[in-house]
Amino acid sequence: MKSGSDLKDKVVAQALSEGFVSCRICRPWDVPEVPARLQAFLDSGYHGQMGWMAERTHWRGDPSALWPEAQSVIMLAESYTPEHDPTEVLGNPDQGAISVYAQNKDYHDLVKKRLKRLARWLIAEGGGEVKVFVDTAPVPEKALGHAAGLGWQGKHTNLVSRDWGNWAFIGSVFTTLDLPVDMAEVDHCGSCRACLDACPTDAFPAPYKLDARRCISYLTIEHKGPVDEELRGKLGNRIYGCDDCLAACPWNKFAVAASDLRYAARDDLVAPPLVELAGLDDAAFRVKFSGSPIKRIGRDQFVRNVLYAIGNSGLPALKPVAQGLVDDPDPAVADAARWAVQQLP
Repeated sequence: MKSGSDLKDKVVAQALSEGFVSCRICRPWDVPEVPARLQAFLDSGYHGQMGWMAERTHWRGDPSALWPEAQSVIMLAESYTPEHDPTEVLGNPDQGAISVYAQNKDYHDLVKKRLKRLARWLIAEGGGEVKVFVDTAPVPEKALGHAAGLGWQGKHTNLVSRDWGNWAFIGSVFTTLDLPVDMAEVDHCGSCRACLDACPTDAFPAPYKLDARRCISYLTIEHKGPVDEELRGKLGNRIYGCDDCLAACPWNKFAVAASDLRYAARDDLVAPPLVELAGLDDAAFRVKFSGSPIKRIGRDQFVRNVLYAIGNSGLPALKPVAQGLVDDPDPAVADAARWAVQQLP
């Protein structure tokens, strides 16, 4: 069984050959600040309807408790840098803005397959046991990424790197192997407030703190039922997620192109016409978003978002579209349709 710096060098080389843009290593216990931060977040109610965040807090706050046998965490970044300006669509009120990461295949599937290939290679090369995670387990990935030197958590709470900006998915391979670790990254945000000032809903009560209840990504993806009327007008034409804080980061001047073509935006999802999306029934919604992360929120919540965008459009031509959904069987859709009708001249 191999160990030490020789194996680590091979791990990094293998990770880069798999398409990851960066690979760094830390210990599972290298994030002692997480439990207090997590508790403060929960105590403030910033998690909104995401009740799962208040569950398994022992694991979520302490990665070493998740799998006590693990000795090293291999942290990996995979770029999904857009080839187009994701903010351009915000100026077209008859079109919907979909977050860059959701404009093609579901990244969970793509990243996990890459992680599993790396993990199988690691077992064959160095032995030991492994577990892989990407965004679906109680793992503080951004904090671990910071500890491993992958990047630092910026003022928008996302991971930022001087090497690849902030357009990246984060994955991890936990292993029982004792691998040499990297130094934690230091914060390079300085006095910059670009991400904070770009937020349409003022979702950051302070730098490095996010109130998810005001975050458009949360409101359009995680929040069930009607959105607070005070916030609806701030959604603009964002119908699934929001990239404003990510797009504003100056470190994106070093962004690395995505290596997987399946992250390239589908033509029909870069700036889709709201009138077409509003007409989707459940079957058509499932077909259109097959293999997409958008599929998981379901037709009703998606059309609710589209109707908020229609209400914010200021376009009289879209009023009949909203009028046609005021009696929709889903209460949140019907409510959004009535609101949209009231907003339009």
